[in-house]
Amino acid sequence: MRVFITGATGLIGSAVVAELLANGHSVTALTRSDASAAAASAAGATAVRGSLVDLDVLRSSAADADGVIHLAFGNDFTSAEALAQNVAEESAALAALGDTLVGTGKPFVTVSGTPWIPGRASTENDLLPLDGPVGGRGISVERMLGLSSRGVRSSAIRLPRTVHNEGQGGFAGLLTQFARQTGVAGYPGDGAQRWPAVHALDAAVLFRLALEGSPAGRAWHAVDDESDTVLDIVSVIGRRLGLPVEPRPLEDFGPIGPVFATDQPASSALTRAELGWEPTRPRLLADLERLEA
Repeated sequence: MRVFITGATGLIGSAVVAELLANGHSVTALTRSDASAAAASAAGATAVRGSLVDLDVLRSSAADADGVIHLAFGNDFTSAEALAQNVAEESAALAALGDTLVGTGKPFVTVSGTPWIPGRASTENDLLPLDGPVGGRGISVERMLGLSSRGVRSSAIRLPRTVHNEGQGGFAGLLTQFARQTGVAGYPGDGAQRWPAVHALDAAVLFRLALEGSPAGRAWHAVDDESDTVLDIVSVIGRRLGLPVEPRPLEDFGPIGPVFATDQPASSALTRAELGWEPTRPRLLADLERLEA
């Protein structure tokens, strides 16, 4: 299958590209810079220059492909305005990609986060939140899944708050960055809130499985660890970096602080049963042991 992928050179995207190529697919990667184009080419993909705001590039690349995987999202989390801009750009990109695929029967796999449900682990059948700091992502993803009624084999991989590889990535990676910057391994709230996690290489397998065989309009959970506590996560970070572990005010964590403070365990039982996905890589706390001061 000829696959067009956005976000191909990030921590998750690079794992997805490798997984696709190893299983006989060819990959065309959207790349924003010479460096990312070189990285995509070195990995074995064909690079096409552009970003999420280049809607004509997205449309033409999707039209030429047998399937599309969308992973790109802005990296600026410094303010509420920057986060809103990231969401708006992704929404427009998803609309352009989806409209191009209408009536083709081609697979379109996108990404979102696992939802949070008070008092229990969320499942694949729970709806995404449509309000809050990232509610706009939920709206655009649900709209994309609705394309299943218009001849698109759409599906969404819901990623947990931490997708990691060698101790890097996701919300745990952000906590590590904060710790290095401030000299304190800080956490919001009391640290009892639970976060799900998955290794990037395991998540990559699920993206491939969805591309190859997901029914239209379905959401899947790329979750290995269902519920690591934030305090357990930060305790490993602090020990590995030789820093004190302390609670910090919510505002220290920027516009996504409220998400950081939310208890949000998630299950992947339905995904494992229906798609046959079974993660095999190290879990988060073990992977964080690879951090070096």
